[in-house]
Amino acid sequence: MRIPASPHPTLKKYYPRDDDRQRFVTALFDSTARYYNWSCAVGSLGSGQFYRRAVLRRSGLRTGMTLLDVATGTGLVARAASTLLPRPGAVIGVDPSAGMLRQGRSSHSALLVQGVVEGLPFSDERFDFLTMGYALRHVADLRVAFTECLRVLKPGGRLLILEITQPSSAPGRWLARAYFNTVLPLLMRIATGSPQAEVLMRYHWDTIVECVPAGIILDVLRASGFTDVERRVQRGLFSEYLGIKPLR
Repeated sequence: MRIPASPHPTLKKYYPRDDDRQRFVTALFDSTARYYNWSCAVGSLGSGQFYRRAVLRRSGLRTGMTLLDVATGTGLVARAASTLLPRPGAVIGVDPSAGMLRQGRSSHSALLVQGVVEGLPFSDERFDFLTMGYALRHVADLRVAFTECLRVLKPGGRLLILEITQPSSAPGRWLARAYFNTVLPLLMRIATGSPQAEVLMRYHWDTIVECVPAGIILDVLRASGFTDVERRVQRGLFSEYLGIKPLR
């Protein structure tokens, strides 16, 4: 079976060709950056930052490490990591959206730089820990992205990818669809008055539905060179993908 490069097929109701994906995604996040933190808080029912800190600890983040948060957005994962790694410069976030980075810089002091996961602007073997929070669905090429993540990690470095996946049960899928595809878009439109904020919520759900199965993500992680690859599922909805860069 051929493993697809993209995390999901071309979503033609948002952009006509796969080559247009990154341009669409970046523009969408640029235009909705001011509402992003609020939408995350509502979407997680206020538990998002508690969960981010807990999963970082559970996955092995410790004092003295350096961490790169890829596709950091407004820096929510980076902010959670900074509470565990308070040393200046220990946490860096990278994201292609200038609007999201600008919003992130206004609320916390972690170093945030512009760049894409398919070509990370960092030297080899620089970081002890690498995270990607709810952004796997937005990358252009899984294999290229994971290879770059492996490159910038030190030997023995840890990878943690957080994602939202459809529940396995039919009632769970119905509830998730109702919440993410109906309730959240409506709340965003009412609260912000922004049509683009509503589109962002609907786009999130469509990418969740169309995302490749978890087994493929695990296979690409292994093929990219990661070891001890595993997936943990929390509350039937939140996937935690983990891997380790082999020692020399």
